[in-house]
Amino acid sequence: MRVASIHTYPVKGCRRMDRDTARVEPWGLDGDRRWLIVDENGLGLTQRQHRELVTMRAVSRPGGLTLDAPGMAPLDLDEPTGGEAIQVRVYRGRPPSPVRAVGPEADDWLNRLLGRAARLVWLGDPTGNLVPWPVPTGVGAELSFADGTPLLLANTASLDVFNDWLLESGSTEGPLPMIQFRPNLVVSGAAPWAEGEWVGRRIRIGGAVFHGANECGRCLIATIDQETGQRGREPLWMLAARRNVDRKLLFGLQMQVRAEPGGPPPEGRTVSVGDIVEVLD
Repeated sequence: MRVASIHTYPVKGCRRMDRDTARVEPWGLDGDRRWLIVDENGLGLTQRQHRELVTMRAVSRPGGLTLDAPGMAPLDLDEPTGGEAIQVRVYRGRPPSPVRAVGPEADDWLNRLLGRAARLVWLGDPTGNLVPWPVPTGVGAELSFADGTPLLLANTASLDVFNDWLLESGSTEGPLPMIQFRPNLVVSGAAPWAEGEWVGRRIRIGGAVFHGANECGRCLIATIDQETGQRGREPLWMLAARRNVDRKLLFGLQMQVRAEPGGPPPEGRTVSVGDIVEVLD
């Protein structure tokens, strides 16, 4: 098994960045979901409210990022290390996260894009942003603005089977591309649905080791075409028919980062396209 592709999402809900290599940090891949758009009450805004975010490109760089969208002038931003310190929530049910506000220039840019009041914030210190549930020994509890775990792994063979189901059903929506599931790491060479057997196990990918937390229950965002923003009914209808477990529609594996005794130092923990994927135990 090998890594087929790597993706990060610098601003939560924005268009993906395709990567050849990424550094693995305790809270996920470098540059992944460290920025968040919030409303006037400090509550996160994503594609759930604004499907047009699929057109917003955010390209991260050391110390900042650039925003771009159709009809908008690109905006280059530095990390607001001295910005206003505020508390925001990714979702209503999540504990508040300590962040820095980026400032009026970014907010005005987003207001024009979304047609509403919005603010851009940055998670400067993920070590203080912890998941609000127990984690296994040796597994990091730090979290970016990801939904529940730092990374999502997807399996090309599982997508192939899923698209075969769509074809057999006569659906007009298939085949679906992998990007519709918004993964971080895509693996090839595994058996279909093998990722479900990796829950609770250690997985070595490149220079890092991960913990298979659970299979990912999909939400309405998976029905949004990541190129056009149009919404359909798939993959949820087919997952409801074929991959419905305890009322969760499963596709992909959520993972956390492990700190392995004697493992490589943080600067040596990287994943690259072509890396071998090995399930350790």
